[in-house]
Amino acid sequence: MMFKKILIAEDHESSNISVQKTLADLGILDAHYVFYCDDALARIQKALNTNDPYDLLLTDLSFEEDHNKQKISGGTALINAVRNLQPDLKIIVFSAENKPAVIDTLFKDLAINAYVRKARNDAKDLKRAIDIISKGGKYISVDLKQTIKEKNSYELTDYDITIISLLSGGVKQKEIPVYLQQNNIKPSGLSSVEKRFNLIKEVLGFSNNEQLIAYCKDMGII
Repeated sequence: MMFKKILIAEDHESSNISVQKTLADLGILDAHYVFYCDDALARIQKALNTNDPYDLLLTDLSFEEDHNKQKISGGTALINAVRNLQPDLKIIVFSAENKPAVIDTLFKDLAINAYVRKARNDAKDLKRAIDIISKGGKYISVDLKQTIKEKNSYELTDYDITIISLLSGGVKQKEIPVYLQQNNIKPSGLSSVEKRFNLIKEVLGFSNNEQLIAYCKDMGII
C-alpha cells in the first residue's frame, strides 16, 4: 500500500521542492517538511501522541549548522533517535554521500529501508524507492549497489591483515616497517606500507585509518 503521510527532513529548499513534486506525481499529498533534525523528531513524537503516525521518513544525512542550534546535528543521529521512538517507521535516506562503508552501516545498524543518492535522474530513483519499500522491499541506487558489492567482495591479504593489526595494536604507521623487517615480511618499506593502506581505504571507502580498524574489528578480521 502506498504511503499516505510522509515527513521530509531536508535543509535545502530546492531539494524540498523537487521531493514535493516527486511525491505529488505519486499521488502523495500529506507530506510535511522540516529544515532541522530536532523539528523532525518532535513532529514524529507529536504524530505518535495523537495516534496519527507518519508512514515514512525521508531524510538527508548532512545538515548545515546555523544560528538555530540543534541537539540532533545530522541525519544518522536522527535515524538512530527515530528508531528508538518509532522502530517500524520506514526510512529513506536521500543524500549525496556515496561512501560504501557509510551506506552499508545505515542498512546494517540502523535498518533503513532505502538509500537514494542525489544525482542525475534522482527523481526517478526516488519514485522507484518509494514504490519498492511500500511493497515491503529494500532499495539502493543502482550505481551504489555495484560499489558496495565490490567493497564486500574485496578480500584482504595476510599482509593487509598484519599491517592493520599492528596499527590497531598501537604501532604507529611509520614504525610498522621495523616489525616487517624483523619478521622478514615483504614489502617492508614505509612507502609500500603507506601505498597499501591508501589502496585498502580507497577500495573500502574509508577516509581514515580509524574507520578501517573499526570495520575490520566489526567484521572479525582482526
